[in-house]
Amino acid sequence: MKTGQYDMMDVEGGSPVKMWTKGVPVEQAAREQLANTARMPFIYKHIAVMPDVHLGKGSTIGSVIPTLGAIIPAAVGVDIGCGMMAAKTTLNARDLPDNLGPLRSAIEKAIPHGMSPKTRGYRGRDVGSWHDAPSTVDAGWMQLKDEFDAICEKTPKLKNTNNHRHLGTLGGGNHFIEVCLDEEGAVWFMLHSGSRGVGNAIGTHFIELAQREMRTHMANLPDSDLAYLREGTSHYDDYVDAVGWAQKFARMNREVMMRNLIAAVRTVIAKPFETHVEAVNCHHNYVQKETHFGKEVLVTRKGAVSARAGELGIIPGSMGARSFIVRGKGNAESFHSCSHGAGRTMSRNEAKRRFTLADQERATEGVECRKDSGVIDEIPMAYKDIDAVMRAQDELVEVVHTLKQVVCVKG
Repeated sequence: MKTGQYDMMDVEGGSPVKMWTKGVPVEQAAREQLANTARMPFIYKHIAVMPDVHLGKGSTIGSVIPTLGAIIPAAVGVDIGCGMMAAKTTLNARDLPDNLGPLRSAIEKAIPHGMSPKTRGYRGRDVGSWHDAPSTVDAGWMQLKDEFDAICEKTPKLKNTNNHRHLGTLGGGNHFIEVCLDEEGAVWFMLHSGSRGVGNAIGTHFIELAQREMRTHMANLPDSDLAYLREGTSHYDDYVDAVGWAQKFARMNREVMMRNLIAAVRTVIAKPFETHVEAVNCHHNYVQKETHFGKEVLVTRKGAVSARAGELGIIPGSMGARSFIVRGKGNAESFHSCSHGAGRTMSRNEAKRRFTLADQERATEGVECRKDSGVIDEIPMAYKDIDAVMRAQDELVEVVHTLKQVVCVKG
């Protein structure tokens, strides 16, 4: 059923599902997963579905799940607080060097990524030309440490995780750092990462805890990854504290990387420049309390961005595609949300099977980036058409800036 710009999916025995997906294909498995989530008894009003929706763990990526009195840890996921940061600079395209290779190398040296020593759990500080990162990381960690220690008193196993040592690191997969140009040729820095190893440990622990607590009720769940924690229980309170801290870690992680990215660029570009002329730092995998339709509820955005009226957000395209700085329109039916990117159309293994290194080179022509078999799973053709995704949500956001990457760093 179609209503306004969104399609309505009625779910027998469940809440409605409102889908901003016109002109964008949605796989049947994702529709089934949405129906399963909609049948949970504590969904508030309806589920809102973004145009980048695709199959996820328990719940679809690209969905907004409002709940009353309960929270689904697997819906938040294990990359807690994953999100984007972008900062406009006073540099222009003409200020960039003709050869962008040294700029990419400087960024790769400045920020641990992929399986570099620090991301594997390296405890030392001798990480080559990692600039002033240790002092930047330590200063950031001091703002997080006391709350983390309190969380570890209740959940001791979290103490022995990659926490402090992962602050300021990118990770791998679809996480990236980019130097971009906007529609007027202004240079932007943009990056994508989250709460890293410690967020994964928090998410995994509470997903397993919810499943253990519900073991006797699992038969009534459409999917074991929809196991939930009830408000008023100690585990619920512990999770809310831990997930809130992980989201702070993720935001700080992006801030630390951005500072070290700026320092790295300054070693290559001699011209003085300022950053944060315009800046955005937003989550797209997180949960928080919000008021909608006059009631305070928990809103889980699993691959979705807050888009309150006037609020700035970031919708990245795929490797080689355009990205967008957007301003929210405050659409109430979407719970003030928009998509978090283009959204995958196939698994990583399927992308590796279907595409070649030559395909990757053609798809990223003009971008200074890795062009090897290790990043074929991130090829633009493995993602939905970002322009179609943007058209499907023009009731949700307006485009403020269009960015095109010239340098892309992947783990």
